[in-house]
Amino acid sequence: MKPSVRKELLSKVEGLMNQYCDGCFLHQHLNKENGRRAAHRFCISECTVGEKLQEYGKKLI
Repeated sequence: MKPSVRKELLSKVEGLMNQYCDGCFLHQHLNKENGRRAAHRFCISECTVGEKLQEYGKKLI
């Protein structure tokens, strides 16, 4: 993978994380009620932003 493509994908990932994940009320609530593991599981398996991040991650490999 070209470094410029990799840098662009990482930039998109960072942008998504900054826009949607930082300060996410749902993540904070799940973390408080059910623990960090449950909140992380929700983000990976059910959150649409998490799914998009996984797509970008697969492209980086």
